[in-house]
Amino acid sequence: MKNNSHILNVINKLQTGEGSAMSVYFIGIGGIGMSALARYFNSRGVEVSGYDKTATQLTMQLQAEGIAIHYEDNIDLINKDAALVIYTPAVSLDHKEYNFFLENGYTIMKRSEVLGLITHDTFNICVAGTHGKTTTSTMIAHILRHSEYGCNAFLGGIASNYETNFWGSEKNVCVVEADEYDRSFLKLNPDIAIITAIDPDHLDIYGTVEKFAEAFVEFSGKVKEDGILISKYGLENSDNFKSPRNITYSLNDRKANCYASNISIANGSYLFDVKMNEEVVENISLNMGGLHNIENAVASIAVAKKIGISNDKIKSAISAFKGVKRRFEYIIKNDSMVMIDDYAHHPQELNALIKGAKGLYPNKKCTVVFQPHLYSRTRDFAEGFAAALNLADEVFLLPIYPAREKPIAGIESEMVASKMDVQKATCCTKEALIECIKKEKNNNTIEMLIMAGAGDIDTMVLPIKNILEQVV
Repeated sequence: MKNNSHILNVINKLQTGEGSAMSVYFIGIGGIGMSALARYFNSRGVEVSGYDKTATQLTMQLQAEGIAIHYEDNIDLINKDAALVIYTPAVSLDHKEYNFFLENGYTIMKRSEVLGLITHDTFNICVAGTHGKTTTSTMIAHILRHSEYGCNAFLGGIASNYETNFWGSEKNVCVVEADEYDRSFLKLNPDIAIITAIDPDHLDIYGTVEKFAEAFVEFSGKVKEDGILISKYGLENSDNFKSPRNITYSLNDRKANCYASNISIANGSYLFDVKMNEEVVENISLNMGGLHNIENAVASIAVAKKIGISNDKIKSAISAFKGVKRRFEYIIKNDSMVMIDDYAHHPQELNALIKGAKGLYPNKKCTVVFQPHLYSRTRDFAEGFAAALNLADEVFLLPIYPAREKPIAGIESEMVASKMDVQKATCCTKEALIECIKKEKNNNTIEMLIMAGAGDIDTMVLPIKNILEQVV
């Protein structure tokens, strides 16, 4: 049974070093948010173990860091001495291990609840939004680390600079990716909150677009009394935000409080200034693609300025920022060919990704491989996916990645393809895709290839990279 006073006591012991003999067990330890928490406890000398459905590069990294993981739902393999059991809301209700802990009186909590307690007494910078939150939170955490300001970071992606989604610090400051799924972000108490986007998503959880938007209004109300909300200019419902203070940011809309100007491109990088009211941070260099990432940088710089980091340190950190794994990540980048891997799984993300890539490489044929994520999301946003993918010259659609969902009758990748220009879309299996890529490689018809999706499409990146780099 859940006992907040008990778990808060456990957390306090961990934070003072008194709980090193305790153990924590994770159900779904391989999730990006779950793994950050696992690394947090492991860094405190706590015994950490857990279950996940399949082995991934991330779970193997956790194992290499000393965390015991198994891949079979089997109560004989669990740690029955766990002081705390943390589970992902995506876990099935008939999961044997989950039900064992539930029925035997263990302290069992959702990831978001534990994260809320860990950050209960810290200065919190929390980044929310349908898209942009991972890059923005990672960029903020990187600025704080690179500048030696210091922070604890709980991220929703792997920071390329540090090859991790968590790091600790003696500084009583936390940068947290605030996930809207399952209303998780409502467990947080930000001193600085950022809202990057409120485009509808997770309607399987929220039910309606209105309820989804209302959750962000509620999140704005979680900002502490002396805190501040930094939100993207022009968001719907922004008039209803409940934060005590609110400033806005934009890519280049001068009506916002913070925006970029004098944007130019040089050698695949962006150069720009950021204007904040009467102040200007000049000659910023961002070495990653996509105009949307300039906008993410504007939000990150606004945070850094609010906490007093100097312009020189901000510019040095942004220039050194290598991005986030699977966020406009260059896999191949040379004069003849570009390959980009990205986590995009929402129509707006796909739109920004493809437009950003074509903006940087306007003369290259744009080929996109997309794996839809969730039957419900594909059903709800099929028109949006089709419109975004139509921006490409050629599209390969893989079967839908189900994640936590059961199939929905009539919902397949072909649903998206049917709404696209007929000559652009090809639905195929992973095996068939490999053969198509080999054929196009031999015919020299691949110039810029984008791999996009939040499922297991990342497992295909290396094999396809090897094909494209093979000398014929």
